[in-house]
Amino acid sequence: MDLPPLDALRVFEAAARRGSFNAAAAELNLTPSAVSHRIRALENALRVPLFDRAHRRVTLTRDGARYAEAVADALSILRGATRRLSASRGDAPLAMTLSPAFALRWLMPRLTRFQQRHPEIELRFVSTSDLHEFRSGDLDVAVRYGRGEWPGLEAEWLMALDATAVCTPEVAADGPPLDTPADVAHRVRIHVENRPDDWRMWLLAAGVEGVDPTAGPVFDSTPVALEAALIHIGMVIADRQILARELGEGRLIEPFDVHMPATAGYYLVHPPGSAEDPRIRAFRDWVREEIAATPGVGAADPIGSLSRKVEVRGDILSTGVEWDAASRS
Repeated sequence: MDLPPLDALRVFEAAARRGSFNAAAAELNLTPSAVSHRIRALENALRVPLFDRAHRRVTLTRDGARYAEAVADALSILRGATRRLSASRGDAPLAMTLSPAFALRWLMPRLTRFQQRHPEIELRFVSTSDLHEFRSGDLDVAVRYGRGEWPGLEAEWLMALDATAVCTPEVAADGPPLDTPADVAHRVRIHVENRPDDWRMWLLAAGVEGVDPTAGPVFDSTPVALEAALIHIGMVIADRQILARELGEGRLIEPFDVHMPATAGYYLVHPPGSAEDPRIRAFRDWVREEIAATPGVGAADPIGSLSRKVEVRGDILSTGVEWDAASRS
């Protein structure tokens, strides 16, 4: 047999990628028994066991692991060709996944402008953080924060970030004056669970001692913490670029000129060879135009070019600590 049934290969690839027949069944809208039956039929046709089955667990055999890698690559090529064909007809939605803070704070307020410019492109937002979903064919493009290092994928630079302490004008006015960075001791300091060092690094950059960097409420995500700041609960360390709209409207303010440039930034991530997909190209070009039109947003330099930032970064590095937001969301 030169080529097994494509449906069996699709089921095998999903089970191998998920490491579970049940998870593959949920992804493919099949029953677990149907997945098991198709994989057993594939093994019989190939005359090679692909999975070891024991104690309600399945693991790939050595032959199965090698075959899974080849099948995944082959299906990825087929899916890519199909997406490009659909895109050339202009009738396929652009499926994307976005970092939550980027989606809620940066993209959504501007999305109407993209839709007005490109009414022919339907956007479909996929709620996944797993970039392996590109292989399943359910995803066309992602916006992710990092250093551009996603193996097997292409990453195009979008913009740099730098963090600062922000609050509403009401919080700034409610208490002793915020004359120096040390005065944050008199305000509630909001924290994000997966960014535990933000306040410590900001206080270090500001040269402040004697202020507890851990005191204050902790929220499980950046968007929730930002909402807390916007309803006047306290101050939060946040990225100026993501909050450009709120800062421009005066809903949030920066009481101090202490910024922490990140060592990474936002990238547009997609499968190799898809950069010239007309839908992806239209979205990329529009995002870059919006970034360029936003005051104070650095699109070309991951570290930024303001002298104040360079000085602060030098202070941070001289202590042996480097601020890194690669895990932010």
